[in-house]
Amino acid sequence: MKLDILFRVAAKIFLLFILVFALYVHFHGDFGPGGGFQAGVMVGAMMIFYSIIFGLEAAQRIIPARVVELMVPAGAGLFTLVGVASMLLGENYLNYSPLAHDSAHGQEYGILLVEMGVLITVAGTMTTIFYTFVGRGR
Repeated sequence: MKLDILFRVAAKIFLLFILVFALYVHFHGDFGPGGGFQAGVMVGAMMIFYSIIFGLEAAQRIIPARVVELMVPAGAGLFTLVGVASMLLGENYLNYSPLAHDSAHGQEYGILLVEMGVLITVAGTMTTIFYTFVGRGR
């Protein structure tokens, strides 16, 4: 029983570091390797790790299955919305230049938003698959 408490405390510490590193990878993705997909995998793995340590019910209290299922189309919608906004502002699809007062800032904002959409979609997909397979026998 004492080991169980140790695992739970250690897991909470690791979860914080996983989340911070995932955010670092996401926000550093437009300057180097990384981005939305890698950060989404880390966030999804973080939720899976939480579920393994604390149980599926505890994980679903934090992020219910319905919210996780809505993350997939929400992320894809954000990706699409950025592209359509570029088109409505007179540029090609996913040409981020008109999204800000100058081209460089528009590129930065556009990439950040597109990568955020990818992060949300990937994290939602991984967590949905995990919730589905683990909750199958209940």
